[in-house]
Amino acid sequence: ILLLVSTVVDYYIGQRIYNTEKENKRKILLFVSLGVNLGILGFFKYFNFFVDSFQSMINGFGGNVDSLHLNIILPVGISFYTFQTLSYTFDIYRKRLEPTNNIVDFALFVSFFPQLVAGPIERAKDLLPQLYKKLSPTKDQLKEGATLIVLGLFRKVMIGDTAGRIVDHIFGNLHLYKSIEIVAAILLFGIQIYADLSGYSKIARGTAKILGIELMVNFEQPYLSRNITEFWRRWHISLSSWLK
Repeated sequence: ILLLVSTVVDYYIGQRIYNTEKENKRKILLFVSLGVNLGILGFFKYFNFFVDSFQSMINGFGGNVDSLHLNIILPVGISFYTFQTLSYTFDIYRKRLEPTNNIVDFALFVSFFPQLVAGPIERAKDLLPQLYKKLSPTKDQLKEGATLIVLGLFRKVMIGDTAGRIVDHIFGNLHLYKSIEIVAAILLFGIQIYADLSGYSKIARGTAKILGIELMVNFEQPYLSRNITEFWRRWHISLSSWLK
């Protein structure tokens, strides 16, 4: 339902922005898109967080807001498809992209399953033109896709999940370990996060290649960076470029 709402809202707002000349109306439409998408994201991701924070604040006064808690389950991939649909609206607003006239194509862009759950976050100007074409993967794409999937699974399952089991055990039983072991767990946690995210990105890129679609590289060996600026450019590249 949330995917459907984001898809319909941004499809029609994109067309309205493109066909509207008055700048104030264009801005209003842009803010409607921002309000709907970020409102949904903020509600599902942060509502209970703010309730908990408010509860902590009024505890000293004997207050209670437990009744405000909602049994909210965070929808899978909500951040990624929210950013992806917003990028479409932004690009049309900044006159970098013409809106698509086919809502099915746009829905496929929003819900393209290989990168729906954890990225990379694709810009409409890069992914939509590929979806317009008849998809026919080449032999090279099939080979590269299979290789990326195998490498991604190895990185995600063999490295990320294995490291995660060790990290969870140490963090869950800190009283049993010495400082050096806890420091080692912190470093291992960095490896776990990288292996999880970059492994998934490889799987997503490989799956897309097998379908004849090229997705952007999302990680470029960030732990070999010389400084924090370079690290930012090489870690979750699609997110940093989207924010930029």
